Amino acid sequence: MTTDRPSLTYADAGVDLDARAEFVKRLGPIAKATHGPEVLSGVGPFGGMYKLAAYREPVLVSSTDSVGTKVKIASLLGRFDRLGVDLVNQSVNDIITTGATPLFFLDYIAASSLSLDEKTELVQGVANACREAGCALIGGETADMPDMYAPGDLDFVGFVVGAVECDQLLDGASVVAGDVLLGLPSSGLHTNGYSLVRRVFGVGIDEDAAVERDRLMQDEPELGMSLGDALLAPHRSYVQEVAAAREHLKAVSHITGGGLIENVPRVLPSGLGATIDASSWERPPLFALIQREGNIAGEEMYRTFNMGIGLVLIVAPDDVDAVRAKLPEAIVIGEVVEADDDARVRIE
Repeated sequence: MTTDRPSLTYADAGVDLDARAEFVKRLGPIAKATHGPEVLSGVGPFGGMYKLAAYREPVLVSSTDSVGTKVKIASLLGRFDRLGVDLVNQSVNDIITTGATPLFFLDYIAASSLSLDEKTELVQGVANACREAGCALIGGETADMPDMYAPGDLDFVGFVVGAVECDQLLDGASVVAGDVLLGLPSSGLHTNGYSLVRRVFGVGIDEDAAVERDRLMQDEPELGMSLGDALLAPHRSYVQEVAAAREHLKAVSHITGGGLIENVPRVLPSGLGATIDASSWERPPLFALIQREGNIAGEEMYRTFNMGIGLVLIVAPDDVDAVRAKLPEAIVIGEVVEADDDARVRIE
């Protein structure tokens, strides 16, 4: 078959191999800064290699998640530096609920129009958060997918693996009625509820980008910052806090999608629930603004957002003072009670 069509390249189809090669060059030193002697490979091989440290009976714990539609807010403002922190911290927070120590992390970026600098900014944020969490960034994948993603859209996914000794697992089995719930403050929305928030404020909904951007940049006096700054506040890490109080903990719940109502029961034995006193902590003003602007019912707020509590520690009553001595910001927010499995958390 003959044709008069001009010769096509992969770059013509939307995938720039030269830019990809340059990105890999940039990644090398960024990832290496997170490596310890356990990492046996740098960026480049087909598989990242990690030498498991000395464990008697190790249990590997893994988790994967994405930043979700928070990326649409970041894309509107052209600010990608915090998304890598979100990605790592939400993932490591999930595995530390088992008592595991984060070991290594991988990321996945899929988009069609991200610049080299924007990709680098994303991965630099991942590396910064990995160093803080004490885990290594050992690999990942960047997929240029023209026609799959609209300009400015992206998917940002993370994978973490940790380890814990089998006899040191936190599985909630020892939790009994009368145990105490201690809450640690969140740093904002973290990475959940953005599909609702975008509708509430009319941002990141693919209408008029200039109008949406102006709305995000508008100062909100009750927040003490712009709406965009509040919505892009990074997901907080609780690695150090859980490590500090580990000997006193019976169970740990990371308050993500589903809020307190759905996440606390995930670490409770059958037949147990919790009562939570919502007046025991000061709800950050961002949540009040969302509820008012969206005319959202109270129960829906507690099923969608963390409402200012990012992590719940469950301890015996006799251990409350010891934990609070190590973690002064921990707040007594409720207690474990006997409950029907269909109605396990009551917000009072």
